[in-house]
Amino acid sequence: MKVMNKTKMLLVASFATFFTATSIAAEVNVYSARKEALIKPILDDFTEQTGIKVNLITGNADALISRIKSEGQFSPADVLVSTDVGRLVRAKQMGITQANDDDIVKSSVPAYLRDEDEHWTALTLRARPIMYAKDRVVPETLSTMQGLTNEEWKGRICIRSSNNIYNQSMISGMIQTQGDAKTLAWAEGLVENFARSPKGGDRDQIKAVVAGECDIAIANTYYLAGMLNSEDADTRKVAEQVAVFWPDQAGAGAHVNISGISIAKHATNTAEAKKLVQFMLSDQAQSWYADTNHEYPIKEGIEWSDTLKEMGEFKAQEVSLTKVGETNAKALMLMDRAGWR
Repeated sequence: MKVMNKTKMLLVASFATFFTATSIAAEVNVYSARKEALIKPILDDFTEQTGIKVNLITGNADALISRIKSEGQFSPADVLVSTDVGRLVRAKQMGITQANDDDIVKSSVPAYLRDEDEHWTALTLRARPIMYAKDRVVPETLSTMQGLTNEEWKGRICIRSSNNIYNQSMISGMIQTQGDAKTLAWAEGLVENFARSPKGGDRDQIKAVVAGECDIAIANTYYLAGMLNSEDADTRKVAEQVAVFWPDQAGAGAHVNISGISIAKHATNTAEAKKLVQFMLSDQAQSWYADTNHEYPIKEGIEWSDTLKEMGEFKAQEVSLTKVGETNAKALMLMDRAGWR
């Protein structure tokens, strides 16, 4: 029997210590379409409270989904955080997510805001109402989304391109509530009333209203809220000239979408990923999103930010977001037929 020399014994001991520490170091790899400033603070809180290190990669939502797909079984992604149900459904259809059968998710999130197969769940709600110029539009002249096709709004409406997934999901939601034919007729009427060819993001539509290029915009409320709370005085001044109108309150309600989360199919830190999902649905995380990012919490009893409160309470459309995501392609084809570019 050979006796191991002292140097070799020390080397073995040091390697054993290293691999033991590595094996027990808890971490989770997050691919996020949310900008770092809009998610890292709450992830830091998660790490502080659980000891689980978060490795964060941010990027374009569609690019991240494609990246996970191309990485295949070797993808380091444990969690995908994305915006709009259309992308979350697409990720599921591409086979890059897995079911997360978690009682906390089921008890925290209404059924219409999560995947029926448990592949994704909403984290926040994002409303897409009508926004109008305070000095040029009398709110009593507004009522429904259908009303925006009336002659009085000809040449007065700004909205993003049909390539924008927020608009695609809005149209898909209409398909669920009123069918293909009525939705096509609405889209055709809306296109007739465009003030300009669609261009830019939601903030650009709001700025166009204030600049007088149009009188009405369709945009997500958190963009307006972000402008109202901007550190830039000129940005705040622009936003203060626009008000929110909630359409279809006597009918289907205003369109809402989500930011959401999925566990990656080839996640190696599944237990940690599930803990992160649970944390993101906690009252603490929900309150942070509502107060800091001005998005609507999915849980009852969580207080909205003062800015959201000032925009008023509203009835939200409660169609199945799974179906909204699944009919995304149909919605885009319908928009193309209507001449929406």
